[in-house]
Amino acid sequence: MIQFIRNITQGRIAWGILFGSTVFLELCGLFFQHVMGLQPCVMCIYQRVAILGIMAGAFIGFINPRNFMFRWAGMFIWTYSAVEGLRLALRHTDIQLNPSPFNTCDLFVTFPQWLPLDRWIPSIFNATGDCSEIQWQFLSWGMPQWLIVTFGLYILTSLTIIAGNLIKGRCCG
Repeated sequence: MIQFIRNITQGRIAWGILFGSTVFLELCGLFFQHVMGLQPCVMCIYQRVAILGIMAGAFIGFINPRNFMFRWAGMFIWTYSAVEGLRLALRHTDIQLNPSPFNTCDLFVTFPQWLPLDRWIPSIFNATGDCSEIQWQFLSWGMPQWLIVTFGLYILTSLTIIAGNLIKGRCCG
């Protein structure tokens, strides 16, 4: 099993699947925003950026998965972005499920001055919604609750992949 995990991370198929899953999620977010008319809030935008981080990690790993540096850089960026995404989704869920004047998000997104995504591409990165408003539900869960599951699966997968690449020894006799 360990050898299988090592082999899968050294091929482009797994990295392509990871990349494809993030493209799918980004397209879903854009569909919700531009077709269904849901207004993304600050936390939604930050979670969107976390998905883009996982996408960047997948792209880096896809470039040359046999190269140690590319593979580990991709895995690190993927894991870091998924952990940050989970942290944001948990915070967003808390804001929605425990509304209070003291439990709110920022009014405007805050990107680094050297990367003002909200000014460069406002149709994707401009927050116009309210973090505490539940605009959409599926099976009684809101968007941030589903993103907790999504980011949790990304983390579980990345940690399994990392463990498989770190564990030494013979596999499967």
